[in-house]
Parts: sequence; C-alpha cells; structure tokens
Amino acid sequence: MKRKSPAIALLAGAAVFALAGCGTTAGGGATDAGTDGGASAEGAYVTVVKATGIGWFDRMEVGVDEWAEETGVDARQEGPAQATNEGQVEIIQNLIAQNPVAITVVPNDVAGLATVLGEARDEGIIVVSHEGAGIENVDIDIEAFENKAYGSQIMDNLAECMAEEGGYVQFVGRLTNGSHSEWVEGALENQEANFPEMTRLEDPIESEEDEEVAYNKAKELLAKYPDIKGFQGSAGTDVVGIARAVEEAGKTDSVCVMGTSIPSVSASYLESGAVDKIFFWDPALAGKAQLAIAQILADGGTIEEGTDLGIPGYESLVKLEGYDNVFAGDAGVVVDASNVDEYDF
Repeated sequence: MKRKSPAIALLAGAAVFALAGCGTTAGGGATDAGTDGGASAEGAYVTVVKATGIGWFDRMEVGVDEWAEETGVDARQEGPAQATNEGQVEIIQNLIAQNPVAITVVPNDVAGLATVLGEARDEGIIVVSHEGAGIENVDIDIEAFENKAYGSQIMDNLAECMAEEGGYVQFVGRLTNGSHSEWVEGALENQEANFPEMTRLEDPIESEEDEEVAYNKAKELLAKYPDIKGFQGSAGTDVVGIARAVEEAGKTDSVCVMGTSIPSVSASYLESGAVDKIFFWDPALAGKAQLAIAQILADGGTIEEGTDLGIPGYESLVKLEGYDNVFAGDAGVVVDASNVDEYDF
C-alpha cells in the first residue's frame, strides 16, 4: 500500500535549490511547422518552445504575452506541431533570416540545436535557453533550479510513497533532453545512495513528449512488471498518461506516480489518487525570465551571481557549478491533492 504524505516545500540545496511555428512568426501565437505568412520577427524577441498544443507551453505563452504587454517590447512564441529537433531547427533558421533581437529556446535536443544556434549568434542575435544546461552556442541558459537536486527531491517523495522498497521506472520526454536526463540521474543517484531496497527496473523510458505514448508504454510496463510500485515522469504529459494506465489497471492504491506537470493538466488525477504529487515551476514565469535576460543582454548588461530579473523565483540568480553561462532561480513548487486548488494554471 502506498503511503501518503502532506505536500512539502522543496528544500534548499547547493545554495541554488530552495526547493525547480515555423515559417515566419505570427504575432501573439504559435504556428505549426511549415506555415507561411504572419508578422515579421525583425526587431522582435521570439521564444521557441518544444511543441505547440501542450498545456505546459500554452502556459509559457501566457508569460511571453504578459511580458510583451508589460514592457512594450514585440515578443511572441513559436513552436513546431511535434516535439522534434527538426521542427525547432526549421523555425530558428527562418527566424535568423528575419533578424530578431533575440531568440529564446526550450530545446528538444541540446546537441541537435547547437549548429543553428551558432548561426543565429553569428548574425548578432542574442540566444537564451531554458532547460538546456550545457547547450552550446547560447549566451545564457536559465534554469528554474538546480536540476539534479530537483530530481533528488522527487525521489525523496517517491521513496516515501513506496515505503522505500520495490521497483520503479522513470520517463523522459526525449533521451536527448538535457534537463530531463539530469532529473532522472539525480533521482537515481539519491535512490542508490539512500534507498537500497528500491530498484530501477529499466533505463529511462522515452515518451516523445506525448501523453498517449506515455499511456501506452505505462500499460506495457504494468503488464511486464505486475509488482511495480512507482513511476517518475519528466515531460509535462508523462504523469497523466501514466496515471490513466494505472487507473485502468486498478492500481491507484498500490502504484505511486510522481513527476513534473502542472495543476490544470493533472488535477483530476491528483484528486483521484492516480497521481500522488506533481513538481513544477510556473512556465509563464520561466518564459518571462528568458525574455528578461535577453533584454538585459540587448541593453548591454550582464547576467551574474545575484542578478535580479524582477520576476518571482528569479530575484537572485545563482551561477551553477561547472558551467560558465548557466544560472538558476529558486522557482520550484510541490503540489498534491491538498493544495492543488491554490494554483489556477
């Protein structure tokens, strides 16, 4: 029987974790890959997300639009119809020809975007990334928190739910996704060091940032491992796909499901108990943070330890160890059924 516990705040760690379109651009909204027409991006700030039509990035677009209204700067969001590197590359190539001030990007593939981002910088375009620590050819990468510590915190909660024993699996959106890889690595390191009676049953499972894929793979895993006790999801669509499979299998009370999501996507499963806890940061604020950094750089400023972006959770940035240009905020949230109603996105 899985054990329930009240929601807790993410704890500080390593001084940074208080805990976590294509064609031309179209003003005020994302377009599907290959679409022509729309407003020029010349002089604009454009955020390129993993894919359109995903709740997580719908929320990020709210922040992008709010930032544009608050600052009076031309800013908009674009993304491919599918979460692919090729889709993002095409968007960025088309943007380069339009001469925006800045491109901010949430990469599907940190290695796969390196060349095109280098081309953007060669043209004098400022490049800021999010969820891309270690990505090449960006001016600054901004994280909501330190990634391994975020994964470790998820494992602390998963282990408590699983009574610190039994088998579990981890999902990532893409095996090439840098932040997802760090989250599951941080969780695994914590489990192996502190919860020896638990076992990761397989290498991370790729969900392709698709709820239906996560659902089908979770069904397969539930059949393959009848005694499985836990799932960790990374993509915003993972936990709800997994939860649907768990509910259909009648294992809501015996299988723990936790990971990154937002309340609007997962609230019904939190209430039913199919999802135990979700971990997230507000994508709207992350969208604003990327753009604020790009504007500081465009104005000739610098990003350094302690920089205040004037955005909640990003008031005192911390430079992450091992990187020259990666900074983190303090923007993580933990939600379960007891406090999900406090969040309206």
